[in-house]
Amino acid sequence: MVDFIRDPHGVTVFADGHPQSHIADDPGFLVFEYMQHLAAVLDLLRPSPPARLAVTHVGGAGLTLPRYVEHVRPGSPQIVLEPDAALTEAVRAAAPLPRGHRIRVRATTGEDGVSALRPGTADALVLDAFTAGTVPAEVTMLEFLTPAASVLRPGGVFAANLYDEPGLRYVTRVSATVGAAGLPHRAVVATHDVLKGRRGGNLVLVASAEELDVAELTRRLRRAPIPTGLRTDIVRRPSGAALLTRDDPMPSPTAPDPGRWRVR
Repeated sequence: MVDFIRDPHGVTVFADGHPQSHIADDPGFLVFEYMQHLAAVLDLLRPSPPARLAVTHVGGAGLTLPRYVEHVRPGSPQIVLEPDAALTEAVRAAAPLPRGHRIRVRATTGEDGVSALRPGTADALVLDAFTAGTVPAEVTMLEFLTPAASVLRPGGVFAANLYDEPGLRYVTRVSATVGAAGLPHRAVVATHDVLKGRRGGNLVLVASAEELDVAELTRRLRRAPIPTGLRTDIVRRPSGAALLTRDDPMPSPTAPDPGRWRVR
């Protein structure tokens, strides 16, 4: 079941009782903290002058990030892999996409959709897929992440919105698997309280085959309304962590129930 709850800035999309995304009336205004972090990562790519970006999104929900990319980089070719066609139809009816956009939504799973893409065709691949508050295990396995990494152009970036609890056992294993998939340069972005293990929360894992501009990304994150940081030590630890595979999967911890969810 899909619900839309209106607020002064736009609407929040709820699917099966879980908040999936927020669609602001101004597509440049991002409410959820992790969405601000994902946008900061994409803003690093080809910034002067801001050029069009080819972005593949695994997970669609409210199409918030594709709307943002279209807003700041008009005409950017974007592919959204979202298997829930009914959700996409409801979202587009409640909040139509802007005219002239190049956002193409494909009703397919991330695994099938990525396997159909040509290598070296995306500047960024964003993983933001949740089912009942959990990141599906299928999209964090080596069997998925290896072809996903091949979709990136030289200098391209993989960014994944993940949820974890203090200790970051799940993120550690995902990071190790991403590194084994061919993206050795990694960092993790989150609010300070999550990075310091004070509570569970969303973290954005950033990875590339080439060096990341950590200094510039850190500078941009200082503008975030909620104190936010970037760490590389967390994702460098997992050299001995067990990789996530079909034979040894691990779903993410479940995000808090909607009654405790803070919508900002």
